[in-house]
Amino acid sequence: MDTIRLGRTELRVSASSFGALPIQRIPFDQARTILRKAYDGGINFFDTANAYSDSEEKIGYSLSDVRHHIIIATKSGATDKAALLRHIELSLKRMRTDYVDILQLHNPSELPDPEDPDGLYAGLLEAKQKGWIRFIGITNHSAERARAAILSGYYDTLQFPFSSLADPQDIALAQLAKELDVGFIAMKGLAGGLITDASTTFAFIKQYPHVVPIWGIQREAELDEFLRLEENPPEYDAAMKAKIEEDRKALCGGFCRGCGYCLPCPAGIDIPTDARMSLLLRRSPYGPHLGEERRRNMLKIQDCRHCNACRSRCPYGLDTPALLQENLRDYLAFYQEHKE
Repeated sequence: MDTIRLGRTELRVSASSFGALPIQRIPFDQARTILRKAYDGGINFFDTANAYSDSEEKIGYSLSDVRHHIIIATKSGATDKAALLRHIELSLKRMRTDYVDILQLHNPSELPDPEDPDGLYAGLLEAKQKGWIRFIGITNHSAERARAAILSGYYDTLQFPFSSLADPQDIALAQLAKELDVGFIAMKGLAGGLITDASTTFAFIKQYPHVVPIWGIQREAELDEFLRLEENPPEYDAAMKAKIEEDRKALCGGFCRGCGYCLPCPAGIDIPTDARMSLLLRRSPYGPHLGEERRRNMLKIQDCRHCNACRSRCPYGLDTPALLQENLRDYLAFYQEHKE
């Protein structure tokens, strides 16, 4: 597989890399099969996070014997130096390694003060001095904070949503990262599953050869698809551009990307799924969404307490309660029509 230079880190990472959030949903041995197949297929960059339940442990279980042949990025959502260092120690233990290649601050709501001796950035520098981490990165869903992070000069990498739905501001951000030699890691390449033809976003991202996509992979079939796309890259031709334009029209405006930062919900609502149900019904096989369990889950929207916590936490500024109500109305109408 081709490799991409990840900015000033000088790391050469696989052109398609592995997003390990989804493997927290599958058993250890199944995760090992997929991770080893990815490694054998040429993938050498694996991205996870302290917050992804047992994802780090599965990486350690599956790949510790080839540790020095792979590149690992993880994340911490800590808010102070002490917590950050605890997170890193735990990550090292879970992944059976004595260092992490890239430690990323996990979607902070504001950039830390690099002059604060007890702050996050001081913790990152201390971890680097100890040899626990090699490079410093940051993830974010806010274009404004992402741009500030790039311009600050304090971060070696940025992880940001980037797909065939990218707007001019997103593309400008990726170009700025290139100009300042900051590694650009693309998350949400399939827009949380709403882009149903992976070849479209794959071809689009290939137009930006410095961008490293981390594909969220849970099933062998998903991995096989990306390995096939790397082996036979699709053309970014007029037909492909037309498909992308169809997606952009269908997904324009305020839609939920499924990032999950709205959670937890005090009413137990599965917001990342329920707030985009209208799109899921029309962009994926709808049968599984019409089962009794999913219907009960959707009806929990009626228990919304209107605390607006989800709305305040949404990095895209969505009116989440209103979006949930809209999706419930659409779901019930769709359910009535298709269950009869």
